[in-house]
Amino acid sequence: MTRPADVLQQMLRSDSAKPRITTYDDTDGPTRGERIELSARVLGNWVSKAANALQDELDVSPGSVIHLDLPPHWRTAYWALATWSVGGTVSTGGVGAPRPDVVVTTDPDVAGSAGGPAVLVTLAGLARAATVVVPPGVMDEAKELSTHGDQFAPWEEPGDDDAALVVGGERTAYADVVRPHEAAERRHLTTTSTADFLRACLALWAADGSVVLSRGEAPADVLVERSRTEGAVGP
Repeated sequence: MTRPADVLQQMLRSDSAKPRITTYDDTDGPTRGERIELSARVLGNWVSKAANALQDELDVSPGSVIHLDLPPHWRTAYWALATWSVGGTVSTGGVGAPRPDVVVTTDPDVAGSAGGPAVLVTLAGLARAATVVVPPGVMDEAKELSTHGDQFAPWEEPGDDDAALVVGGERTAYADVVRPHEAAERRHLTTTSTADFLRACLALWAADGSVVLSRGEAPADVLVERSRTEGAVGP
């Protein structure tokens, strides 16, 4: 059985410098035009910092539910992998979703009304602090995450039957969450579903593949040329 944390280690052993996720931003707003590419090594560094923050500062452990109120994005990928590294449950919300122990969001109002620990994420690649007022008690990821360690060791391991991903009322156990893609390909994704994005990332990475993500609205010919440039299949 392969778990999400195993997938990250496999990528690091296979080729730590190989691009594993490349994000193009076509959304309206300050991040429009960004292209961010992360190797397994860089992705792993972000995962370690976020996992240390979850475990050491936010008391996340197996059984804890982390609500990722985030869009498909490279930052979402490392927060999901960090949650799985700690042994927690990633929830993307929806009807029937469990009450979260920690909320990770881009919305300061959601963070401020979480009723418990919360992390405010700024999506911009070079952000060093939030560009909005951070509610009291909420972690400003852009400002604080860099203070956490680059190496991570979990205190506990989740069980095979523990929930790894919950989408609304649909629960996927750790034993079933990684379903490797049939080929080690580089695939271009345009999904707006965070759960579908995370499933695709796990499947492609488990097969030693990689992800190109286009966010927002882009003309079809732009997407086709982007796939050609990146050597990717799809969208």
